[in-house]
Amino acid sequence: MAGRLLYLGNGRRLQSASKLDDRFETWGLNVDRYWSYGGQFPSSLKGYDGIFLSGSPHGAYEAIPFIRREHELIQDAAAQRIPMLGICFGSQILGSALCGRDQVFRRAYCEIGYKTLPLTEAAQDDKLTCDLVGSVDMFVWHNDEVRASHPDMTVLAYSDDCPNQIWRYRDADIWGIQGHPEVTKAQALLWFEENRSRMEADGASIDDLKAKAHEALDAKTMLTRFAELVQHG
Repeated sequence: MAGRLLYLGNGRRLQSASKLDDRFETWGLNVDRYWSYGGQFPSSLKGYDGIFLSGSPHGAYEAIPFIRREHELIQDAAAQRIPMLGICFGSQILGSALCGRDQVFRRAYCEIGYKTLPLTEAAQDDKLTCDLVGSVDMFVWHNDEVRASHPDMTVLAYSDDCPNQIWRYRDADIWGIQGHPEVTKAQALLWFEENRSRMEADGASIDDLKAKAHEALDAKTMLTRFAELVQHG
């Protein structure tokens, strides 16, 4: 029987440019999509084998009804030991809900570009990052950041400008990824054009990003590892 995944879409549209919800289905999962940004949430977490939390234009610290509701859902899911993975805002709201609202802060400037993220020693034996060796390459774009100092967090990867790029909560099957391993090269080229003005305002050169775009295949193993966990436990 296929694992059942709750997909929470926190963006202005339910489906992001990466169409990761569709890919989870190609990896054998039954995906229930809820547009949390629009106030849609399941009435119960019963029967879910995993939860994915997407990116968002909002900050996890904002006093917005859907963000408050998502905090509660995360805490409920953690108490039930349901595996969770959050990307970008998804990582930030996991940190905020599980480790305190002061865990997420607005940076003085944006970190944007393709980065090589060194792995910590803890990453070698972690369920999500065990396929990676030494470092992982992916695109990062964030103005908000999750602090790295909380005792309930194990940092698995960092960048030259952010000490907490990938982390795990306690010994639970709960992870946050600040960057964007989900985006393919083709999707990235379209995404960069669609967000040209915002990315340029954040200090990026779109031509440079396009020249450096790649498939981030190593990083995508974290996504397939999570899908396998939801599928098989």
